[in-house]
Amino acid sequence: RGGMPSLIIEGTDRMDSLEKQLICPICLEMFTKPVVILPCQHNLCRKCANDIFQSSNPYLPTRGGTVASGGRFRCPSCRHEVVLDRHGVYGLQRNLLVENIIDMYKQEYIRLEKVDQPVCEVHEDEKINIYCLTCSVPTCSMCKVFGSHKDCEVAPLNSIYQTQKTELSDGIAMMVGNNDRIQGIISQLEETCRTIEVSHPVCEKFDHLYAILEDRKRQMNLTVNAEQEEKLNYIRGLTRKYGDHLESMTKIMETGIQTMEEPEMAVFLRASKTSHLERVERGYENMDHYSVSFKIEGRALRSIDFARGTFFTSQDDNW
Repeated sequence: RGGMPSLIIEGTDRMDSLEKQLICPICLEMFTKPVVILPCQHNLCRKCANDIFQSSNPYLPTRGGTVASGGRFRCPSCRHEVVLDRHGVYGLQRNLLVENIIDMYKQEYIRLEKVDQPVCEVHEDEKINIYCLTCSVPTCSMCKVFGSHKDCEVAPLNSIYQTQKTELSDGIAMMVGNNDRIQGIISQLEETCRTIEVSHPVCEKFDHLYAILEDRKRQMNLTVNAEQEEKLNYIRGLTRKYGDHLESMTKIMETGIQTMEEPEMAVFLRASKTSHLERVERGYENMDHYSVSFKIEGRALRSIDFARGTFFTSQDDNW
């Protein structure tokens, strides 16, 4: 029940706003059918259009109070010149849309007038028409004079409605402003998060160091592997030679046993000759000449202080 006055007032406000759009610029009253639309798209009552047309063409012949044919006049809203044909103002097109809107407006206005205002629960014949400021409730005049609100401060219902509506509108506007400000803060925080998530330059420095170490490791592996392969091939070659030699020595031993029985000294000496083989130098298999020490580098890496942002740098590389 308490929402009915605001509904009536809001409906009336909308109707008043619509009524302003349906006012004829000549008679300053609501358009009277038939309504004609000018070439400039402005509207006039046909009667008003005829009046202004006659005043603009006083010497044209008339018939029954209406200019018979031809002539021209200016639109009272935009001063656009309107040229009429032989039918005069009756040749102007009717604006049926505006006429229908006028009919709908009148029907709605009548309906709103028929809506009953809510009545007081105590005085059932009295309509609620005031607002008790003390109790913060709408009430009727009888309650103020004889009822429970006789000692209270009251105000017209419409003024309180407008005041509270304005306060609510201001409150909503303030909340919208606060929401925009909070959204701005959220956007700043999200941008800060994205900035923090970006890789720190110190990580790139470590990646650079890893790349240098990997490159040096690859070069060292190539050098060591090449020398190992060279030595392995050399030892394998000697192994084959010694194998062949061992096989030949076995045959020589068999021949030597037979030679022991040779009575001729010349034949014996010629058969006892043996070949000499190449020998491996002492320490040939040793690979200790390839060595590396990371003591200095290890101490430098362990001395990196991330909190202070100080790093060990050499004279040649500053990264």
